[in-house]
Order: sequence, then C-alpha cells, then structure tokens
Amino acid sequence: MPGSPPSAALRAATEMSSAERRPSRTLARLQARLRGSAGKAIEDFRMISSGDRVMVCLSGGKDSYTLLDILLSLKRSAPVAFELLAVNLDQKQPGFPEHVLPQYLTSLGVPFHIIEQDTYSVVKRVIPEGRTLCGLCSRLRRGALYRFAAENGITKIALGHHRDDIVETLFLNLFFGGRLKAMAPKLLSEDGRHIVIRPLAYVAERDIARYARGRQFPIIPCKLCGSQDNMQRVAVKKMLAAWERAHPGRTESIFCALRHVELEHLADTRRFDFAALDERRIPAQSLHGASGPVTAMTLEEEDRLLEAAAANS
Repeated sequence: MPGSPPSAALRAATEMSSAERRPSRTLARLQARLRGSAGKAIEDFRMISSGDRVMVCLSGGKDSYTLLDILLSLKRSAPVAFELLAVNLDQKQPGFPEHVLPQYLTSLGVPFHIIEQDTYSVVKRVIPEGRTLCGLCSRLRRGALYRFAAENGITKIALGHHRDDIVETLFLNLFFGGRLKAMAPKLLSEDGRHIVIRPLAYVAERDIARYARGRQFPIIPCKLCGSQDNMQRVAVKKMLAAWERAHPGRTESIFCALRHVELEHLADTRRFDFAALDERRIPAQSLHGASGPVTAMTLEEEDRLLEAAAANS
C-alpha cells in the first residue's frame, strides 16, 4: 500500500503538531523576560500569597491572554501554592464570539467561569452617540466582577494592565483631572473587600503585543469602544509613542519616577507636613565650629568643587 501506514502518519502529525506548539528560541527568551518582570512585580508588591484564590479577568484581548499565560507558567514553579480561575464577562455585544474563550480555556484545562450580563445595552442607552463609553462600561464591568469575587471566595483579582497603561493613566489624571495619580500595581477596593493586582505592571505593551502574536492567542476585538478615536486615552497614547520614538526609554523613565516619589518636593499638604519643617531646622549657630562660624566658599573653592564633580560624572 503506498504511503506511510496509519500509525506512522499519526506519529508524524503528532510530532509536527508538537513542533508547532514548541515556542521558538526568540519567543522563549521573550517569555522568560515576561516571567521575570511579572515575578518581580508579584514579589515587590506581595501580590500573591500561599492559599490565594486568584481570579484572572479575561477579556479576550492580548493583555489578559498574556496575563493568564504568564501566571500559569509562574504557578508551575512558584514557591507558594495558589489557585487560578479565569473569568470572562460576556457583555452581550452584538457579534461577540462567545465560543472562543470557553474553547480556548477548555483546551488549556484551566478552570473558568463566564458571567453573562447585558452591560452593552445599558451603556448604549445611557451614553449619547459620539461620547466616550469607557467610563460607564468599566464601572459596570467592575461591579459585576467584584460581585462574583465576593460570592466565590476570591482573594485576589488580577487585571492585565501593563506599564504603558499605568503611565497613560498618570497623564490622563494630570492633564484632565488635575491629580498626580496613576494605577497602583496593588490596591484595596474602595469598599475594602477586594485586593486588585496588576502582575504585568513592569511589562511594556510592545513586549505583550510581540508575545501575543508569537503565541497566536485567539484575540477578540472590542467592538463596543474600539472605534472611538476621539478618546483622551488614545491622544495620550499617541503623545507617549511620539516621545518614545524621539527619546527611546522615556516611558520607562516616567514609570521609574512613579516608584521614586519624593513627597517633600511636591506641594500636597495632605501628604507631607510642611509646617513641621520649622521644627526640624538646625539653628545656624549650632553649625559654628571651634574656629568660628562657617564662612562663604571662595571662587577658587567653587571651581575646584565643580572640576571634581565633572571628573566623577
């Protein structure tokens, strides 16, 4: 009989399928970097503890797919035991491919739950045509997820926001809200009942996009708000992208600033006690040494000091 016997053909197909699933060397290096960044964020902010039941909010976008994938990878080698539950909110958008996520999650063997709630109709009914839908949509979505978490013993709610989201939010609040506020990698909800974590806080969006393409996640586009090009967030994103092209590394520098806040050099009297500075001041006379008061520096001494600073820079 011509051709390979059925058993050989089956083995060949299996081997080819395994080779296709095996990540390339470049993708493996990228995954290792994402694992390292997420693991460091989890450690720095004590995001996950032993016995935690972590709800991974899965929208079908590149960020949440990457979040789940990296957490699954970390879970296999984590020093503490914790559970993962993938949760999707089906908002009843017209044309939403409701079979995609269940099929994907079933193939991974990941426990999951689909919450069905028609927030789409509410948002379309309440928000006038042409206005941004994200605010109301996110509040309704957050309420549904928090309610499910409270009813199912969830101890941590994991979201897929990344470094670029955090920096964009900083500028949104700065430009349009008059507040120096971003997204916290870990926070307590306003009602005090939920801990929200963002394990991808140290990860750049471009790396997530590359990883999602390499892993070929079944991306589900958001038709509810994806065409709203007038959104303030889109404008900020474009601004940051232009900065990054002109000055590579600027986004990382801005994010680094969020981790090195010096409250005494800002102007918020609620966060820093400026009045107490008077009590902390060292009286000038206590600086007098045995040889008398401190004298002004001569020009020659200033020149030597500047030369020494330039030599050490």
